[in-house]
Amino acid sequence: MEIKDFKVEQWMNLWETKCTYNVAETCVYSLSLDQLFELCGGDKNAFLNSFSTRRMTYGDIEGRPDLLEGITKLYRTVEPGHVIPTHGAAGANELVLTTLVNPGDHVVSVMPTYQQLYSIPEMCGAKVDILHLEKENGYHVDVDALDKLVTPDTKLICINNPDNPTGALLDGDTLRAIVEIARTNDAWLHCDEVYRHLNQGDEYAESVVDLYDKGVAVSSMSKVWSLAGIRLGWCVTKSPELRRNLLSHRDYNLISCGLFDEAVGAYALAHADVLLERSRRIVRENLATLMEWVDSEPHLSIVKPEAGTTALIYYDYNIDSYDFCTNMIKTTGAFVTPGDCFEEPKSFRAGYGYSDDPDDLRSGLLAISEYLRTLE
Repeated sequence: MEIKDFKVEQWMNLWETKCTYNVAETCVYSLSLDQLFELCGGDKNAFLNSFSTRRMTYGDIEGRPDLLEGITKLYRTVEPGHVIPTHGAAGANELVLTTLVNPGDHVVSVMPTYQQLYSIPEMCGAKVDILHLEKENGYHVDVDALDKLVTPDTKLICINNPDNPTGALLDGDTLRAIVEIARTNDAWLHCDEVYRHLNQGDEYAESVVDLYDKGVAVSSMSKVWSLAGIRLGWCVTKSPELRRNLLSHRDYNLISCGLFDEAVGAYALAHADVLLERSRRIVRENLATLMEWVDSEPHLSIVKPEAGTTALIYYDYNIDSYDFCTNMIKTTGAFVTPGDCFEEPKSFRAGYGYSDDPDDLRSGLLAISEYLRTLE
């Protein structure tokens, strides 16, 4: 099977280690193990000493029990038997989509969003219809437009909440309306929720898996929990049949997740409230810095993100987004992601979880401003 180049990941691979200011970063400022244990008040040496006595087996094939228990607490109605650990959220998306989608199926996906959600179904031979999220509508799903795309033959609907790259958040009422469309047409509803919980407001972020028996949720330890380095994610389904099929497919490429990854993930989620407080503080402070900067730049425009760590920023210069971003990193060291990675020309994605100090983010934004002056 052939699949399109994964534009955003190939861009990150090319430049991420060569930049001075990583304003393309999408995780909340990543933690070291020292910082993790300091924040959570644990004994790092006791943890490591205990782990060092373990034999390096495959571990719990379907997931370490305390990890599964920690994940369930992030939802309203999820039980440990509904959770399948994976290699990051990227692994979870790939597992769900390649398990559910067959040649000839009909899939509806939103755009702009993470490319997996439409390119993997295409790779599997599905007919994929795209619902474009409009800037004028705050990049929210137009429920009426979605209803026109979905038919009784639709196998799967793919959404992203909060949305990457725009930061748009679907509220509970909108999610329930999307669920009703899926239910009416007996379609699966797959939602990448990797930025869930990082709301700018205090409202509870609903999960599709709590709202619909054919809802499938995907997340990871990377974005919200600042632990991308353990490469740990999960998918959640309440369908016993789909769970069996997911585990059957997973046997071909994963078997189990790493012992150390699951141990660190379980420890972190046992202190989820502490880590979430830190992450929310960082993104809320940094978004204020980002918005202040955009407002000061006459050639830029933005729809203010409602959640997550990413923002889609448009410019009015007559230059392709790849050239815009390549020239910028070469001249200033400031690294952002071309909007064309998301099929959104003349824009770039910025990540505002870049640092736990707004002054660090501000330094990166000022480097972008330096580049903008050369285009005037």
